[in-house]
Amino acid sequence: MQVEKFYYDNKIVRAFAYATVLWGIVGMLAGLWVAIQFYAPAASLNYAGTTFGRLRPIHTNAVIFAFVGNCMFTGIYYSLQRLCKARMFSDLLSKIHFWGWQSIIVLAALTLFFGMTTGKEYAELEWPIDILITVIWVVFGINMFGTIIKRRESHIYVAIWFYIATWITVAMLHIVNSIEIPVNLFKSYSWYAGVQDALVQWWYGHNAVAFFLTTPILGLMYYFLPKAANRPVYSYRLSIIHFWALIFLYIWAGPHHLLYTALPDWAQSLGVVFSVMLIAPSWGGMLNGLFTLRGAWDKVREEPVLKFFVVAITCYGMSTFEGPMLSLKNVNAIAHFTDWIIGHVHIGGLGWNGFMAFGMLYYLIPKMFNTPLYSKKLATNHFWLGTIGIVLYAIPLYWAGFTQSLMWKQFTEDGTLQYPNFLETVTQIIPMYITRSIGGTLYLIGAFFMVYNLYKTVKQGSFIADEAAEAAPLEKAHSHAKEYWHRVIERKPMQMLVISLIVVAIGGLIELIPTFLVKSNIPTIASVKPYTPLELQGRDIYIREGCYTCHSQMIRPFRDEVARYGEYSKAGEFVYDHPFQWGSKRTGPDLAREGGKNPDSWHFMHMFDPRQVSDKSIMPRYPWLYQNDLDISTTPGKIRAMQTLGVPYEKGYDQIANTALETQAKEISFGLKTDSKVKQLMTVEGISNPEKKEIVALIAYLQRIGKDIKGGQKSKTAQASLK
Repeated sequence: MQVEKFYYDNKIVRAFAYATVLWGIVGMLAGLWVAIQFYAPAASLNYAGTTFGRLRPIHTNAVIFAFVGNCMFTGIYYSLQRLCKARMFSDLLSKIHFWGWQSIIVLAALTLFFGMTTGKEYAELEWPIDILITVIWVVFGINMFGTIIKRRESHIYVAIWFYIATWITVAMLHIVNSIEIPVNLFKSYSWYAGVQDALVQWWYGHNAVAFFLTTPILGLMYYFLPKAANRPVYSYRLSIIHFWALIFLYIWAGPHHLLYTALPDWAQSLGVVFSVMLIAPSWGGMLNGLFTLRGAWDKVREEPVLKFFVVAITCYGMSTFEGPMLSLKNVNAIAHFTDWIIGHVHIGGLGWNGFMAFGMLYYLIPKMFNTPLYSKKLATNHFWLGTIGIVLYAIPLYWAGFTQSLMWKQFTEDGTLQYPNFLETVTQIIPMYITRSIGGTLYLIGAFFMVYNLYKTVKQGSFIADEAAEAAPLEKAHSHAKEYWHRVIERKPMQMLVISLIVVAIGGLIELIPTFLVKSNIPTIASVKPYTPLELQGRDIYIREGCYTCHSQMIRPFRDEVARYGEYSKAGEFVYDHPFQWGSKRTGPDLAREGGKNPDSWHFMHMFDPRQVSDKSIMPRYPWLYQNDLDISTTPGKIRAMQTLGVPYEKGYDQIANTALETQAKEISFGLKTDSKVKQLMTVEGISNPEKKEIVALIAYLQRIGKDIKGGQKSKTAQASLK
């Protein structure tokens, strides 16, 4: 048989590898910055773009989509060519993919910095960027499947199964969750509202972790671990069970993020059941990885690449055990909304994703530059700094999480809350926050060690841009009576794509369809009315500033939460919330019943400088809200968008909405001017027309939250504006 000569494209691998390093450092620096703000709020610099609420989405997007995303593409472009014994389908598509993805990252950073956000965790990017993501993802898919189809190897190796499942599932998740109605180029509203939006968002959010941070990295594990250890994968059959069970079960687990909320109980229960079942395939994959190293532990002690892989796989096992445990209702009641969840997430992010990326880079760069790694000792030092950093990061947050939960739930002997002031529960865990940032600093220093080590490796080597290879052309498969059933699927990539889509779609369809079509799942409440135009503008400011990253709006039916915040939340409260704002962490108190708890003047002073109201507050200042005029030119478009989404504003209301807005703003402004402290602040800051400023709109929204349920009265003007 004639052997064909061809060349692997290492240029695209190098480009994604360099991007992985760059964005990894950027994402970690952003993470360290927001960690410091927990105990040094002045680190926000009193600037809009550098507050926790805006930096936190920049950090999460940089780590997930820039660092891990580029890591994933690095490994796929390297391994796919070698597993298929073929160059990538199109060098042009490879370049479009690379530059398109980097453009998305830059646009994401800029828009989030300037407060252009949908307010949905891990899906904050506005609609034009969502469209660009879809286009670039399709380009990647064409390039990947084109390569698989023109392969010279009949067997599709296990790593490629995970790449295929990743591509089709991420496409499905992104498209469904990103259905939104644009208001203008920089603003849109989620098509879904309240409970439905929460379910779709966490169906996406949980599975973004599953199919962007887990399945592609498992594919990399199945390729790079055996290569680095020079040993075959422990069990082919275990890899089959691992793959199909994982992608089927994972998609059901999203509702475990919404336990004890207003989500229907049946959906919560499904999330719990399938989350617990996930332990089996997850640990099957972990054991398959670790058992691959049987008999190679001497090599693990010598090779830093394998050290990183071993800890990464161990962290994967820890996270995939802890996740199902956290989905149990009695455990979730303790952990949810606390820093325990942040510790759990970072075991996966720092340990699983980070260490897999580091190990892969230490393996790849010397190969592509035809030289040994510059310094194994430096890589080993990086390993230990990173490992100690993970420990110092996670353990204090577990401690903080238990402390928070116990203090929130503690009652005195006479039945009152022992810590009624939420701030007491924050100041108690400041030492844990400091220790966490020390751990993060050590991890970051280790990453800088890697940058230097890889730089020196590159300098001493010679890059192989087009790596020569040869293989026989692919022959048509002949039928074999005793052929293992899975081999048939493996030879047909499009068949595997379709089967994977069916397997991952089942769970989502069963959970989403009844929630949307069965009215009894979301019972309405007659007293719940749409937001006034001023409140709607204020809600958008609340979302823009990332207030949802610290404050929840979901009171669970627990004795302590009802005693602290008020009546527990119900599904019908949120029917006009596009998007929902339930939150996922309580760095500050829940705001679901905030309306009317404090006077307008309190909010005015508190937002300008929280420490003037509560001297130990860790909340940042928002002075720009007192300087920026409210942009009321967007009001008619926002009202029309809400009408399209089914919010019952009367016909033609968009034409008179700003009149109602200005009237309500003047009413709030008049009340503010009667307070001596507010008058003094306005004089010092030169605020002559507060009714035109963004702060008044935000106050209107904060004073509205929860009033429809607890019987508070809106202003007569606000009521009249909706008649």
